[in-house]
Amino acid sequence: MRDPLAEPSDLIRSVSRALRVLESVGRAPRGLTVKQIARRCELTVATTYHLVRTLAYEGYVIRREDGTYIVGLEIADRYRELVSAFRGPPSVGEALRRAAVETGYSHYLGRFVGGRIAVTASAEGARSPFMDEMVPGFDEGSHATALGKALLATLTADQRARYVRDWGMRAFTPATLTTPEALEADLAAGERRGMQLEMGQFRQGLACAAVNVITDRDMERRLVLACALPAAEMLTSARVVRAKLTAAARSVAEALSTGDVATA
Repeated sequence: MRDPLAEPSDLIRSVSRALRVLESVGRAPRGLTVKQIARRCELTVATTYHLVRTLAYEGYVIRREDGTYIVGLEIADRYRELVSAFRGPPSVGEALRRAAVETGYSHYLGRFVGGRIAVTASAEGARSPFMDEMVPGFDEGSHATALGKALLATLTADQRARYVRDWGMRAFTPATLTTPEALEADLAAGERRGMQLEMGQFRQGLACAAVNVITDRDMERRLVLACALPAAEMLTSARVVRAKLTAAARSVAEALSTGDVATA
Protein backbone atom coordinates (compact mmCIF):
# COMPACT_ATOMS: atom_id res chain seq x y z
CA MET A 1 0.00 0.00 0.00
CA ARG A 2 1.56 3.25 -1.15
CA ASP A 3 0.74 6.61 0.39
CA PRO A 4 0.72 9.26 -2.38
CA LEU A 5 1.30 11.96 0.23
CA ALA A 6 4.51 10.23 1.35
CA GLU A 7 6.05 10.07 -2.13
CA PRO A 8 9.65 11.34 -1.93
CA SER A 9 10.57 14.38 -3.99
CA ASP A 10 13.54 12.49 -5.47
CA LEU A 11 11.56 9.41 -6.49
CA ILE A 12 13.25 7.61 -9.39
CA ARG A 13 10.35 6.92 -11.71
CA SER A 14 12.02 4.17 -13.72
CA VAL A 15 12.76 2.17 -10.56
CA SER A 16 9.21 2.65 -9.32
CA ARG A 17 7.79 1.53 -12.66
CA ALA A 18 10.05 -1.53 -12.78
CA LEU A 19 8.82 -2.59 -9.35
CA ARG A 20 5.21 -2.16 -10.45
CA VAL A 21 5.93 -4.36 -13.45
CA LEU A 22 7.50 -6.99 -11.20
CA GLU A 23 4.52 -6.91 -8.85
CA SER A 24 2.08 -7.34 -11.73
CA VAL A 25 3.99 -10.31 -13.13
CA GLY A 26 4.20 -11.86 -9.67
CA ARG A 27 0.42 -11.71 -9.26
CA ALA A 28 -0.13 -13.61 -12.51
CA PRO A 29 1.20 -17.18 -12.18
CA ARG A 30 0.13 -17.99 -15.75
CA GLY A 31 2.26 -15.17 -17.08
CA LEU A 32 1.55 -11.87 -18.82
CA THR A 33 2.40 -10.44 -22.21
CA VAL A 34 4.06 -7.04 -22.50
CA LYS A 35 0.74 -5.51 -23.58
CA GLN A 36 -1.05 -7.01 -20.58
CA ILE A 37 1.64 -5.72 -18.24
CA ALA A 38 1.42 -2.26 -19.81
CA ARG A 39 -2.36 -2.13 -19.27
CA ARG A 40 -2.13 -3.29 -15.67
CA CYS A 41 0.63 -0.84 -14.83
CA GLU A 42 -0.84 2.02 -16.89
CA LEU A 43 2.35 2.38 -18.92
CA THR A 44 3.05 2.66 -22.61
CA VAL A 45 3.97 -0.55 -24.41
CA ALA A 46 7.37 0.91 -25.37
CA THR A 47 8.22 1.80 -21.76
CA THR A 48 7.01 -1.58 -20.53
CA TYR A 49 9.08 -3.39 -23.15
CA HIS A 50 12.29 -1.67 -21.98
CA LEU A 51 11.50 -2.38 -18.32
CA VAL A 52 10.69 -6.03 -18.96
CA ARG A 53 13.85 -6.51 -21.03
CA THR A 54 15.94 -5.09 -18.17
CA LEU A 55 14.22 -7.25 -15.55
CA ALA A 56 14.70 -10.33 -17.75
CA TYR A 57 18.40 -9.54 -18.18
CA GLU A 58 18.79 -9.29 -14.38
CA GLY A 59 16.92 -12.57 -13.87
CA TYR A 60 13.86 -11.13 -12.12
CA VAL A 61 11.45 -12.19 -14.86
CA ILE A 62 11.61 -14.97 -17.46
CA ARG A 63 10.25 -14.84 -21.00
CA ARG A 64 8.50 -18.06 -22.01
CA GLU A 65 8.14 -19.43 -25.53
CA ASP A 66 4.57 -18.14 -25.83
CA GLY A 67 5.79 -14.58 -25.21
CA THR A 68 4.48 -14.27 -21.66
CA TYR A 69 6.60 -13.33 -18.68
CA ILE A 70 6.73 -14.98 -15.26
CA VAL A 71 8.84 -14.19 -12.19
CA GLY A 72 12.47 -15.29 -12.35
CA LEU A 73 14.66 -17.26 -9.98
CA GLU A 74 16.37 -14.14 -8.64
CA ILE A 75 13.17 -13.51 -6.69
CA ALA A 76 13.71 -16.78 -4.81
CA ASP A 77 17.27 -15.74 -3.97
CA ARG A 78 16.07 -12.43 -2.53
CA TYR A 79 13.38 -14.23 -0.52
CA ARG A 80 15.94 -16.61 1.00
CA GLU A 81 18.03 -13.60 2.00
CA LEU A 82 14.96 -11.98 3.53
CA VAL A 83 14.14 -15.11 5.55
CA SER A 84 17.74 -15.37 6.78
CA ALA A 85 17.85 -11.72 7.82
CA PHE A 86 14.48 -11.93 9.60
CA ARG A 87 15.31 -15.15 11.46
CA GLY A 88 18.68 -14.07 12.84
CA PRO A 89 21.46 -16.48 13.88
CA PRO A 90 21.12 -20.17 12.87
CA SER A 91 20.69 -21.07 16.53
CA VAL A 92 17.35 -19.23 16.52
CA GLY A 93 16.08 -21.43 13.69
CA GLU A 94 17.30 -24.50 15.59
CA ALA A 95 15.44 -23.43 18.74
CA LEU A 96 12.29 -22.88 16.72
CA ARG A 97 12.53 -26.28 15.01
CA ARG A 98 13.24 -28.00 18.32
CA ALA A 99 10.08 -26.50 19.84
CA ALA A 100 8.05 -27.67 16.82
CA VAL A 101 9.43 -31.22 17.06
CA GLU A 102 8.99 -31.52 20.83
CA THR A 103 5.39 -30.26 20.88
CA GLY A 104 4.23 -31.20 17.40
CA TYR A 105 2.92 -27.64 16.99
CA SER A 106 4.01 -25.16 14.33
CA HIS A 107 5.92 -22.23 15.85
CA TYR A 108 6.31 -18.69 14.54
CA LEU A 109 8.37 -15.65 15.41
CA GLY A 110 6.98 -12.18 14.79
CA ARG A 111 8.03 -8.57 15.18
CA PHE A 112 7.43 -5.08 13.85
CA VAL A 113 9.02 -4.53 10.44
CA GLY A 114 8.75 -1.00 9.11
CA GLY A 115 5.94 -0.36 11.57
CA ARG A 116 3.92 -3.41 10.48
CA ILE A 117 3.52 -6.68 12.35
CA ALA A 118 5.05 -9.53 10.35
CA VAL A 119 5.95 -13.19 10.68
CA THR A 120 9.74 -13.38 10.60
CA ALA A 121 10.46 -17.12 11.02
CA SER A 122 8.52 -20.37 11.16
CA ALA A 123 8.93 -24.09 11.85
CA GLU A 124 6.20 -26.55 10.92
CA GLY A 125 4.87 -29.05 13.47
CA ALA A 126 3.35 -32.40 12.54
CA ARG A 127 0.23 -31.93 14.69
CA SER A 128 -0.66 -28.44 13.50
CA PRO A 129 -2.87 -27.75 10.49
CA PHE A 130 -0.75 -26.36 7.66
CA MET A 131 -1.18 -22.63 7.10
CA ASP A 132 0.36 -21.53 3.83
CA GLU A 133 -0.16 -17.85 4.74
CA MET A 134 2.03 -17.94 7.85
CA VAL A 135 5.42 -17.64 6.21
CA PRO A 136 8.16 -15.06 6.77
CA GLY A 137 6.94 -11.75 5.45
CA PHE A 138 3.22 -12.34 6.12
CA ASP A 139 1.93 -9.05 7.54
CA GLU A 140 -1.86 -9.28 7.64
CA GLY A 141 -4.46 -10.16 10.24
CA SER A 142 -2.60 -8.95 13.32
CA HIS A 143 -5.93 -8.44 15.13
CA ALA A 144 -6.90 -12.06 14.39
CA THR A 145 -3.69 -13.92 15.28
CA ALA A 146 -2.16 -14.46 18.71
CA LEU A 147 1.21 -13.42 17.28
CA GLY A 148 -0.25 -10.11 16.17
CA LYS A 149 -2.10 -9.60 19.43
CA ALA A 150 1.04 -10.17 21.49
CA LEU A 151 2.77 -7.37 19.59
CA LEU A 152 -0.26 -5.09 19.60
CA ALA A 153 -0.39 -5.52 23.38
CA THR A 154 3.07 -3.90 23.63
CA LEU A 155 1.71 -0.66 22.13
CA THR A 156 -0.10 2.11 23.93
CA ALA A 157 -3.85 2.36 23.44
CA ASP A 158 -3.38 5.32 21.10
CA GLN A 159 -0.75 3.47 19.06
CA ARG A 160 -3.05 0.44 18.76
CA ALA A 161 -5.93 2.64 17.67
CA ARG A 162 -3.80 4.13 14.91
CA TYR A 163 -2.56 0.71 13.85
CA VAL A 164 -6.00 -0.87 13.44
CA ARG A 165 -7.31 2.30 11.80
CA ASP A 166 -4.48 2.20 9.24
CA TRP A 167 -4.59 -1.55 8.51
CA GLY A 168 -8.19 -2.43 9.27
CA MET A 169 -9.83 -5.34 11.08
CA ARG A 170 -10.85 -7.73 8.32
CA ALA A 171 -13.15 -10.61 9.30
CA PHE A 172 -11.25 -13.82 8.49
CA THR A 173 -13.91 -16.00 10.13
CA PRO A 174 -17.23 -15.37 11.91
CA ALA A 175 -15.26 -15.34 15.20
CA THR A 176 -12.81 -12.60 14.17
CA LEU A 177 -12.87 -9.52 16.40
CA THR A 178 -13.71 -6.56 14.17
CA THR A 179 -14.04 -3.63 16.59
CA PRO A 180 -11.30 -1.86 18.56
CA GLU A 181 -13.36 -2.23 21.75
CA ALA A 182 -13.53 -6.03 21.42
CA LEU A 183 -9.82 -6.17 20.65
CA GLU A 184 -8.93 -4.08 23.71
CA ALA A 185 -10.94 -6.40 25.97
CA ASP A 186 -9.32 -9.46 24.41
CA LEU A 187 -5.80 -8.07 24.82
CA ALA A 188 -6.50 -7.23 28.46
CA ALA A 189 -7.62 -10.82 29.05
CA GLY A 190 -4.43 -12.05 27.41
CA GLU A 191 -2.32 -9.86 29.68
CA ARG A 192 -4.03 -11.32 32.75
CA ARG A 193 -3.57 -14.84 31.35
CA GLY A 194 0.12 -14.32 30.62
CA MET A 195 -0.44 -15.45 27.02
CA GLN A 196 -2.32 -13.95 24.09
CA LEU A 197 -4.77 -16.38 22.59
CA GLU A 198 -7.15 -16.73 19.67
CA MET A 199 -9.48 -19.58 18.80
CA GLY A 200 -10.96 -19.75 15.34
CA GLN A 201 -10.47 -16.04 14.72
CA PHE A 202 -7.93 -16.44 11.91
CA ARG A 203 -8.98 -19.85 10.64
CA GLN A 204 -11.88 -21.99 11.80
CA GLY A 205 -10.86 -24.99 13.89
CA LEU A 206 -7.44 -23.53 14.61
CA ALA A 207 -6.09 -21.95 17.79
CA CYS A 208 -2.97 -19.89 18.32
CA ALA A 209 -1.13 -18.75 21.44
CA ALA A 210 1.74 -16.27 21.82
CA VAL A 211 4.14 -14.93 24.45
CA ASN A 212 6.83 -12.28 24.46
CA VAL A 213 10.43 -13.22 23.73
CA ILE A 214 12.00 -9.75 23.89
CA THR A 215 10.45 -6.56 25.20
CA ASP A 216 12.26 -3.35 24.33
CA ARG A 217 11.59 0.38 24.23
CA ASP A 218 12.44 0.21 20.52
CA MET A 219 9.30 -1.14 18.85
CA GLU A 220 11.26 -2.84 16.06
CA ARG A 221 13.32 -4.88 18.55
CA ARG A 222 10.30 -6.48 20.21
CA LEU A 223 9.88 -10.16 19.44
CA VAL A 224 7.12 -12.67 20.14
CA LEU A 225 6.79 -16.43 19.77
CA ALA A 226 3.54 -18.12 18.76
CA CYS A 227 2.35 -21.65 18.19
CA ALA A 228 -0.66 -23.01 16.31
CA LEU A 229 -2.67 -26.11 17.15
CA PRO A 230 -6.14 -27.60 16.68
CA ALA A 231 -8.68 -25.59 18.66
CA ALA A 232 -9.92 -28.73 20.43
CA GLU A 233 -6.47 -29.31 21.92
CA MET A 234 -6.23 -25.74 23.18
CA LEU A 235 -9.49 -26.17 25.07
CA THR A 236 -8.02 -29.03 27.11
CA SER A 237 -4.36 -28.03 27.44
CA ALA A 238 -4.03 -24.22 27.55
CA ARG A 239 -1.84 -24.30 30.68
CA VAL A 240 0.50 -26.88 29.18
CA VAL A 241 0.71 -24.85 25.97
CA ARG A 242 1.61 -21.72 27.94
CA ALA A 243 4.34 -23.51 29.91
CA LYS A 244 5.93 -25.05 26.83
CA LEU A 245 5.62 -21.84 24.83
CA THR A 246 7.25 -19.84 27.63
CA ALA A 247 10.12 -22.34 27.82
CA ALA A 248 10.57 -22.16 24.05
CA ALA A 249 10.60 -18.35 24.21
CA ARG A 250 13.44 -18.51 26.74
CA SER A 251 15.37 -20.80 24.39
CA VAL A 252 14.90 -18.40 21.49
CA ALA A 253 16.01 -15.45 23.64
CA GLU A 254 19.12 -17.37 24.70
CA ALA A 255 19.85 -18.30 21.07
CA LEU A 256 19.55 -14.65 20.06
CA SER A 257 21.85 -13.57 22.87
CA THR A 258 24.45 -16.21 21.99
CA GLY A 259 24.18 -15.39 18.32
CA ASP A 260 24.69 -11.68 18.97
CA VAL A 261 27.86 -12.45 20.95
CA ALA A 262 29.14 -14.83 18.29
CA THR A 263 28.68 -12.30 15.48
CA ALA A 264 29.89 -9.25 17.41
